[in-house]
Amino acid sequence: MDRAKDMGVRRFGRWNTLGLATLAERECRRFMSIWSQTVMGPLINAGLLLAVFAIAIGPTRGDVMGVSYVEFIAPGLLMMTVIQNAFANTSSSLLAAKVQGNIIDTLMPPLSPVEMLLGYLAGALARGLLVAVVIAAVMIVVIGTGMAHPLWFLAFVVMGALFMGALGILAGIYASKFDQMSAITNFIITPLSFLSGTFYSIEALPEPLQAVAHIDPFFYLIDGARYGTLGVSDTSPVLGLAVCSAATLALCALAWRWFRAGYRMKS
Repeated sequence: MDRAKDMGVRRFGRWNTLGLATLAERECRRFMSIWSQTVMGPLINAGLLLAVFAIAIGPTRGDVMGVSYVEFIAPGLLMMTVIQNAFANTSSSLLAAKVQGNIIDTLMPPLSPVEMLLGYLAGALARGLLVAVVIAAVMIVVIGTGMAHPLWFLAFVVMGALFMGALGILAGIYASKFDQMSAITNFIITPLSFLSGTFYSIEALPEPLQAVAHIDPFFYLIDGARYGTLGVSDTSPVLGLAVCSAATLALCALAWRWFRAGYRMKS
């Protein structure tokens, strides 16, 4: 017992702070060890998308919501990159561990379901914030956009990383092979991120599709990032943050339940 106490293992219901910190550090080290793929890759992809749309559509599109088209789509591309990377961090970590058979290294330590959830979310949050800072810095220098509401921008980036980190945990637990993960990414994550107002204002959509967009958390994340950088948005940022917070809590609760039950992880 004394040795367990010295190692920081939980006793009498206390937190296993050492185990939680170790899991979070492992998740951060995992993506930082391949920073050229996890940081530079997203930056290049976002830059290419911005360049293509700026050249192909920008000169003829005109202003959108009072700002140039390039400025309008830049925050959306930033948030889309953040949420895709946060999702990839948790989903790939869990799926790779299951496929390689070393998921036992995560299940065996004295970590509670809450600590496992927080450890994985810490990695997703760190990767999302790092990607956001890098892309935002380049966006400010190259495009000249500022930060109209930096605290709102930070709040939506954090919420986006946590939301997609939790969704990635669920996908990583559910999928048993990489083909299933590819299907989830290609048919759910990518379409929702592209159809959430990144390249257009939802006011341009027909009325029925506008109603659908207003129940999509992806839309609120991108709209919130646009409000934080440009000060313009399709909806209230308060409403957007409330919707995203509720969705994130629901996903975290389900992920906690699956960790607690060992769903698709112990077989």
